[in-house]
Amino acid sequence: MKQIIVMRKDLSMRAGKMVAQGAHASMKATLANQNDPRVQQWLSEAFTKVCVRVDSLEELRDVQARAVEAGLIVAEIEDNGLTEFHGEKTVTCCAIGPDTHDALAPVTEHLKLL
Repeated sequence: MKQIIVMRKDLSMRAGKMVAQGAHASMKATLANQNDPRVQQWLSEAFTKVCVRVDSLEELRDVQARAVEAGLIVAEIEDNGLTEFHGEKTVTCCAIGPDTHDALAPVTEHLKLL
């Protein structure tokens, strides 16, 4: 079981901002689905996370749509824009899963590691 964090690289976020956004996505996916057996299994193991990247909002949305269509857990994060995005709310990343490699691979295995 693992969770995939999909991060937008086109935003050129500072490393700390990326880490915070990815943590938000992971927490949102986990807490919103805490009774899902996939989440329970993941939490009882090593709760593995893999961070990958996309180059645009459009690519992020495409991956998210495919994940939803595949029945995977998806949690999108929209930053309030208070520190890096000039006051503009900005979608920064999403978490997909947790789920098995076989369930995640068709949606995410083509993405490059962050």
